[in-house]
Amino acid sequence: MAKKIKFQTLDEVTIRFAGDSGDGMQLSGGRFTQTSAIVGNDLSTLPDFPAEIRAPAGSLAGVSSFQIHFSSKEIHTPGEKPDVLVAMNPAALKVHLKELIPGGILILNKNAFTPKNLKLAGYESDPTEDASLDDYYSVHYIEMSKLVTNACEGMDLPSKTIERTKNLCALGVLFWMYDRPLEPTIDWLNQKFKSKPEIIDANTRALHAGYNYGETAEITTRYVVEKASLPAGKYRNINGTLASCLGILTAAEKSQLNIAFAGYPITPASNLLHTLSNWKNFGIKTFQAEDEIAGIGVALGASYGGSLGITASSGPGIALKGEFIGLAVMTELPLVIINVQRGGPSTGLPTKTEQSDLLQALYGRNGEAPVAVIAPATPGDCYFATYEACRIAVKYMTPVMVLSDGYLVNGSEPWLIPNPDDLKDFIVKFEKENTSGEKFLPYKRDKKTLARGWAIPGTKGLEHRIGGIEKQNITGNVNYEPDNHQEMTDTRYQKIQNIVDEIDPTSIYGKKKGDLLILSWGSTHGACKSATEQLVKEKYSVGHVSVQWINPLPPDLKKILKNYKKVLIPEVNSGQFRKIIRSEFLIDAVGFNEVKGRPLNPSSIVDKAKELISE
Repeated sequence: MAKKIKFQTLDEVTIRFAGDSGDGMQLSGGRFTQTSAIVGNDLSTLPDFPAEIRAPAGSLAGVSSFQIHFSSKEIHTPGEKPDVLVAMNPAALKVHLKELIPGGILILNKNAFTPKNLKLAGYESDPTEDASLDDYYSVHYIEMSKLVTNACEGMDLPSKTIERTKNLCALGVLFWMYDRPLEPTIDWLNQKFKSKPEIIDANTRALHAGYNYGETAEITTRYVVEKASLPAGKYRNINGTLASCLGILTAAEKSQLNIAFAGYPITPASNLLHTLSNWKNFGIKTFQAEDEIAGIGVALGASYGGSLGITASSGPGIALKGEFIGLAVMTELPLVIINVQRGGPSTGLPTKTEQSDLLQALYGRNGEAPVAVIAPATPGDCYFATYEACRIAVKYMTPVMVLSDGYLVNGSEPWLIPNPDDLKDFIVKFEKENTSGEKFLPYKRDKKTLARGWAIPGTKGLEHRIGGIEKQNITGNVNYEPDNHQEMTDTRYQKIQNIVDEIDPTSIYGKKKGDLLILSWGSTHGACKSATEQLVKEKYSVGHVSVQWINPLPPDLKKILKNYKKVLIPEVNSGQFRKIIRSEFLIDAVGFNEVKGRPLNPSSIVDKAKELISE
C-alpha cells in the first residue's frame, strides 16, 4: 500500500548542512542554493569554513557548514536558527545541534556514528541509539554510506570514492522533502566531471538513492516553498567574490583601460585573484606576488604606467600594504584596494567574518593620508561598489578602498543582472603630448575634482618627478616648505571630500522621522533591514539607513540623523562606525556590537531597538 504524502506550504525555510571538511557540505549547499534559485525562491546563504587547516577528520575543529535561507518572499539574511540540520557525523551534531529550533528536522548520517567518531566529538553514548534526540526533534536516522554503497554496486570504483558521494545522497533527501528538481544538479555533474563518466554515474546514483529514500521511508510530509515575487528582470545566483570581479570587468570594458590585478593569497580574499586569473581573454592581467607589499607595489606601478592597478587582501595584508597606500596618496595615482575583512587581530579568525578594519581603512597610515572608502551592503552590491571604486579612483586620481568582508564574498543571493549602460559613465583622460616647449605641470588640477593629470611615462614632454617626498603644488618639484606642505595636505583632504558630488541621495527605509534610526554600513545591511521590517510591522516609529560611502560620508546624513530621537548602530566590531558618527555629528549614537565571527541576527537588533525606544 502506497504511503499518503501530505504537502505543506511554507513561506520560508532555513537549512544547515554540517559535516567534516571533507564531506562536501559546501558543494551540497551550493547545489541546493542553485536549484532554489532556478525554482525562483529568494535566498541568502552563509558558508562557514573551519579555521584549522586539515583538522583531524571527525574532530570538532574540522566541522564545515553551509546555511541557506530560502523563501517565497523577499529576505535579507541567511536566517538565524536552522529549521533543518543535516549532520554528517557526531562532531557536526555536537557543534550545531544547540542552534536547531525546537521540533526542527534533524537528518543524521547514521553510519558515521562509530565509537571512534563519537569519542572525537566528546560523546559518552551514541545519541542515535539512546533516543535522547527524539523527544525534541523530528529525527531521520539514515544509513547514507550503506545507501550509496548499494546504489553503486557493481561499479569498479574504490570504496573511498563511493563513500564521498554521501553528500549527494543527503542532498537527494532534501530535494525530495522540499520538492526540488534533480535535473539541475545532474546537468551540473555532467558538466563538472565530463571527462570522468564513472564519477558522474556514482554521484547521480547517490543523488537518486537519497531522493528514493524520501519516497520509500516513513517521511509523510513534503514541503513547498513557492516562487518569490521579485522585481521583473533576468536573475542569476551570485556571491560577493564573483560580483566584485564582474564589477572590475565592467570597469575595464566601460573605461577601455587595461586592468592589472596583483595580490598575495590570503583567506578570504584569495578567490578574487583566482577568479580574475581565468579572464585573460578580457585583457585583465593578474599577478600572484611573493608577498603583500610586492602585490600593491606592482598594482601601483601599473597605475603609474597607465593601467588601473587593483590589489586585494584581508586585514593582516592591508597592514603590510600601508606604506604603499601612503605612496599612492602622495603620488596621487588611481589605485583600488579591496579589503575582505575577517576576524582579528593578527591571524585571528581567518575563515570568519568581521567589520573591524574600518578605522584601519580610514586612519591606518602614517601622516595625513586620506583614502576614499566604500562598503558594499550585500553580495550583489559588491558589483556596484567595486565598479564605483574603480571609476572614482580614476576620476579623482586617488586610492579607493572597498571594505567587503567574509560574509559578503562567500554568501550568495539572487541578483538582478544590471544593464551596464545604466551605470555612471567611466571617463578616462590621459595627458597629451606636450609639444609647446613649456614645462609640464604634473600637479596642475581639475578645478572641480582637484585631480591632477594622468601622465603616462614615455609620453613626449611629460617628464616629471614622482615619489614619496612632498611635492610642490603645481610644479611637482620636491619641496619642504611649511606653507606648501599645509597646502598640499589640505588639497589631498579636500579632493576626497569632493567625492560627495558623486553620492546619490540617501534612501530611508521605514519611517522618515521618528523614535529611532537604525544606521548600518556594509554587511549589517540585511540584518538591520530585516529588524526594521519587523519593528515597522509592530507599529514602531523606526527608520533604517544603510551607508555605502564611509569617506566621504553622504552629504545629507546630518539632516537625516536630526529627524530621529535616537540612533542605533549595529556592527560586527566594538563600535568603530559609532565613534565616527559621534565625533562627526556630535550625536549620542548607541552601538549594538558583537564580535563572534558571524553576521548579526535581526532578532537581537529588534530587542535592542525596543529597549532603546522604551527607555
